[in-house]
Amino acid sequence: MGVEIPQPNVSPLCAKLNFTNEGGVRGSTRLLQNIGGLWIYQQIRAALDRQGNAPSWAEMTQAAAGAEPFALLVNPDDPALVAPDNMIDAICGLAGRTGQRVPTDNGVLFRGALEGLALRYRMCLQHLEALTGSHIKTIHIVGGGSLNALLCQMTADACGRQVVAGPVEATAIGNILMQMIGSGSLHSIDEARQLVRHSFPTQTYEPQQTDRWDEPAAKFATFFE
Repeated sequence: MGVEIPQPNVSPLCAKLNFTNEGGVRGSTRLLQNIGGLWIYQQIRAALDRQGNAPSWAEMTQAAAGAEPFALLVNPDDPALVAPDNMIDAICGLAGRTGQRVPTDNGVLFRGALEGLALRYRMCLQHLEALTGSHIKTIHIVGGGSLNALLCQMTADACGRQVVAGPVEATAIGNILMQMIGSGSLHSIDEARQLVRHSFPTQTYEPQQTDRWDEPAAKFATFFE
C-alpha cells in the first residue's frame, strides 16, 4: 500500500515506520509498505482443501459476511503466518498467544483474515498521511483483491475513505501502457491513466459506520508494540 510522490522520503520517521521508496515511472517514487494481502485468506482455503472440505470463494465470502464481527483479529504480517504448514493451525496458535478466543467456526476464520487486512490498511493509511503531511481521500484497490466486495467495503469502513476497486489485471495493463508510451502510441502517464479510466469498469465503495472500527483498531495496534 502506498502513494506516488515526486522524490524519495528518507526521513527518520520513514525508517521507523518501515516504509520503502521504490523507483517509479519517469523519475517518480512509490512510497509504500508491503502487506501480506490475501495470502492468509487463500491459505485457509488451501488447508481446508487438504482436508477435502474446501468451500468456493463465494461461499467463503458469504460465511465471512455472516460471522461475528471482530471475533478474531489477525495481523496479516505476523511472522507466524508467513509460510506455516497449516494456516488454520497457525491462526489458532496466534489467537491463543494474543489472548483471543481460538476460532472454532470457519466463518470467523474467513472474516478475521479480511478484517485483519482492512485494519492493516487503516494503519498504513495513517502512516502514509503522517509521512506525506496530506489527507488521502481515495484508496484504489487493484488486482484480485478488487473482486472481493466484502474486503473492499471493509476497507472503506475501516479507513473512512472512498474505495475504488479495479481494474483486476493491473500489472498486465501497466506493462501494455508503458509499451504504448515507448512506441509513441501514448504521450504521457496522464494520458495512459485516462485511457485506463475509460477502458475498464470500477466499483466504488463509500465508508459506513467507521466508528465501529475504532476499538478493534486500537487493539490491533497493540500487536505492533
